[in-house]
Amino acid sequence: MIRARLNPASNVEIQPKAVVGVLLPLPLAGAYDYKLPPGVNVPRGTVVAAPLGNREVLGVVWGKAEGTVGDNRLKEAVPLDGGPRLPEKLCDFIDWVADYTLNPPGAILAMALRSRGAFEPEARRTAYVRGSITPPRMSQARVRTLEVAGDGLARSVTGLAEDANVSSAVVRGLVTAGALIPTELPEFAPFKQPDAKYAEPRLNGDQLAAATVLRDAVAAQKFSAHLLDGVTGSGKTEVYFEAIAEALKQGKQVMILLPEIALTVQFLERFAARFGVRPAEWHSDLSQKERRRTYRAVMNGEARVIVGARSSLFLPFGELGLIIADEEHEQAFKQQDGAIYHARDMAVVRARIENCPVVLASATPSLESYVNAQQGRYTHLKLVSRHGIAEMPEVRLIDLRKERDGPDVEKKAQWLSPPLRAALEKTLAAGEQAMLFLNRRGYAPLTLCEACGHKFTCPHCSAWLVEHKYKKRLACHQCGYELPMPSVCPQCNESGTLIPCGPGVERVAEEFAQFFPAARFAIASSDILHGPAETQGAIRAMARREIDVLIGTQIVAKGHHFPQLTLVGVVDADLGGSDGDVRARERTFQLLHQVSGRAGRAEKPGLVLLQTRNPEDAVMQALAKGDRDGFYEQERGYREAYAAPPYGRLAALVISGYDGEAVRDIARQLGKAAPNAKDVKVWGPTPAFYALLRGQTRERLLVQAAKGVDVQAYLKAWLAAIKVPASVRVAVDVDPVSFF
Repeated sequence: MIRARLNPASNVEIQPKAVVGVLLPLPLAGAYDYKLPPGVNVPRGTVVAAPLGNREVLGVVWGKAEGTVGDNRLKEAVPLDGGPRLPEKLCDFIDWVADYTLNPPGAILAMALRSRGAFEPEARRTAYVRGSITPPRMSQARVRTLEVAGDGLARSVTGLAEDANVSSAVVRGLVTAGALIPTELPEFAPFKQPDAKYAEPRLNGDQLAAATVLRDAVAAQKFSAHLLDGVTGSGKTEVYFEAIAEALKQGKQVMILLPEIALTVQFLERFAARFGVRPAEWHSDLSQKERRRTYRAVMNGEARVIVGARSSLFLPFGELGLIIADEEHEQAFKQQDGAIYHARDMAVVRARIENCPVVLASATPSLESYVNAQQGRYTHLKLVSRHGIAEMPEVRLIDLRKERDGPDVEKKAQWLSPPLRAALEKTLAAGEQAMLFLNRRGYAPLTLCEACGHKFTCPHCSAWLVEHKYKKRLACHQCGYELPMPSVCPQCNESGTLIPCGPGVERVAEEFAQFFPAARFAIASSDILHGPAETQGAIRAMARREIDVLIGTQIVAKGHHFPQLTLVGVVDADLGGSDGDVRARERTFQLLHQVSGRAGRAEKPGLVLLQTRNPEDAVMQALAKGDRDGFYEQERGYREAYAAPPYGRLAALVISGYDGEAVRDIARQLGKAAPNAKDVKVWGPTPAFYALLRGQTRERLLVQAAKGVDVQAYLKAWLAAIKVPASVRVAVDVDPVSFF
């Protein structure tokens, strides 16, 4: 478990001096000294406008000035109107994250200042209400408009026109006639407040016991960490909703972290059903206007519950009383670009700094959280059965080495085995729904020429180009490079020789349609569903039974509840395997367990069919036997034997740049300069999994250390020994979760 190490500067009280240290949201070494206006004294966290070169940027008063620059050379930083400030505990958190991840604190601050407009005075908008004048000429449209306006609510021109079902010209005419009076309103309507007692649920015994522990933890208003470990469909969400209800009663704010935007679709509706309104949202798909509104509402306490992606961690909560990380095992919680951090781990840190409880929820916890719960660092709350009468689905393995179509089958199958097709036929005949899962986008992962063997690869990445048949294009899933599907081989100029190799979800859908032409199906992948709105549409169509079979990638694997879904078919359960990644087996188990959990979540029993060429594998056997804990214990033994996380520590250095030779030279220098230290091993340098990514050459070094080693101190000493040119970037990844 990560423990908070507060920066000493967090306890500094700014004395009434004219000079302070101002942290800028830039990857700089630390705070810069600035003068404050005469007679001004502001506390740590105050947001200021600070000149930098020939421009002005937002900054935050961070502590005492270093005093290395004379007063006559200092520029003046001016506090913003209204005196907005980041909470002291958020400043402490930023310092902690920077120290732990070895990022400049300004780079972390940048994630907390993503909405400059939120610090500016709130704009006003003009709306209209019913006046006392009634114009002499009254059409039916005018009468209807004034009747609607008679309820006393202030509306914009377009809003009133929409509510009255008239044109905007009718409303403007009434404004000109004095029948509608203008009034000034805030730029945004206030967030509606969730009601803790709106629809209190009836919990079963396990749920009630877990909810009681969480309610008590929230009421105690001190730090505690809890692993909410329940099988799929056991009602974990309803349990932590009770903790949210208690936080609302205590007058506290709540942060709910979800690993992917797609998971918010059904979650928002479930939240509204429980609390009467939707929570505020925070993720990259919001417009700048929405981000400004939400950020300001969090800062002033108007937004009581926020649900969002990992960047929600850096919002300026002033009264944070509970943090929840749902699907805590998900790799998507790891920020891989820019400042690298793991949102789940940082959620625990922020909860400790805020002195409030944190809940990590999952049906397949990360091994780190599982071990923390087993060792008593986290309270282990278990939900061992599904809610209501639903039962866990039966899981069967289909050995693809043995299953083959006979010579009399008209439509030769490549990807859907006879047992899977038979199960699909039975499910569809019963009027039930099915899901086919393959964690591979597009039509085929590789296109090659059978005449000369040429393989289509990305010119900017060491990756194959994926065929997308519907778009008639080849695309790189790493950098986005695309080209039209060629008709001839660019190497040998032969036509008709290009063949797709392997399946993606589009190819599985094509084969499904051949065998079941009357079935209604949809493909769900990030290539086809663009943004939350389209994802929400597909999920609702499935829930309304407008779709018989959903064919998708991991976007459909978790968080969704379809009562009529009774069959899940995993097309290639071996995809993911063990590729030298210490967490590969764990991730494969988690993903397949999660997708299996979509079946049989209501009164009808569920069936899961896993197509595999290695049914003896421990992952497959654990899934078939439903022995999750047995698999975890086996995996824990492997990790402990090799001093791998959570029994040891890892850190990676990724060296990248457009000059390949310079990158390799710096990697070699770093390899030679690695300090000798007890219980520390350094592996590499070696080309990264994607040795070329977006045109940049990439090399990796990996540090493996014992649990008690101060990895950050080791890395600082190591990096200080090498001068890295501006053309080469060295990224530090403490606690890496992937090795691409």
